[in-house]
Amino acid sequence: MDLLNENEIRVLACLIEKESTTPEYYPMSLNALMLACNQKTNRDPVVSYDEDTVREALDSLRDKRLARPASAGGRVTKYEHSIVEVFNLGRRELALMCTLMLRGPQTVGELRDRSERIRAFSDLDEAESCLEILMRWEPNPLVTRLARQPGTKEPRYKHLLGGGESTPLENAFEDPIELLRREVSELRAEVARLRGVIEN
Repeated sequence: MDLLNENEIRVLACLIEKESTTPEYYPMSLNALMLACNQKTNRDPVVSYDEDTVREALDSLRDKRLARPASAGGRVTKYEHSIVEVFNLGRRELALMCTLMLRGPQTVGELRDRSERIRAFSDLDEAESCLEILMRWEPNPLVTRLARQPGTKEPRYKHLLGGGESTPLENAFEDPIELLRREVSELRAEVARLRGVIEN
C-alpha cells in the first residue's frame, strides 16, 4: 500500500465526510473541497490550504486510484473518492477511517461519538469490533492501537494510511506486559466466542 502524505489524507477524508454529511454538494468542486479541508470544526490539525495544494493532492490520489473526477458533465470539474473500491470497506469501517483521518488518534468512545454524522454505532462494542477488523485488514492493517499513555485509562487508535510512528513493525517494541495483556484479552474473547458456538 502506498503511503499518503498529510495533504492527501485530509483531501481524501473530506471527500468521504461530505459524501455522507452533505450529499447534495457531492461530488465536490475544487473550491468546495478546499473550504472543507480548511474547516475549523471537526479537524485536527486545522489547516489553511490553497487551491494548488488541494489540486496537487487530488492528482496524487488519482494516481493511487483513491479519488477521481466525477463523470457527471458540467463546466466545473467535480471530484469523488474511490477508497471503497480499493479497500472494499463497509460503511462502518469507512466512518471510523474518515474520523481518524480528520482528527488523528482517538479512543473508542471519541470515535463512536465523532463518527455519528457519517455512520452511527449502537454502542462501544460495535465500534471496537470494527476497529479490530481494521487492525486485521489484509494484506495490510489499516489501523493500529497505540500504547496507552501515562495517566490515561483508554488506549487510542490511529490509521496507518500515512505510516508514522506507530506502524505494525514498530508496535513490536511496545511494552511487553501491555502486549501480553492484550493477547490474553483477545484469547479470552475468542474462547468465549467458541464456547458460544459450541453451546448453540
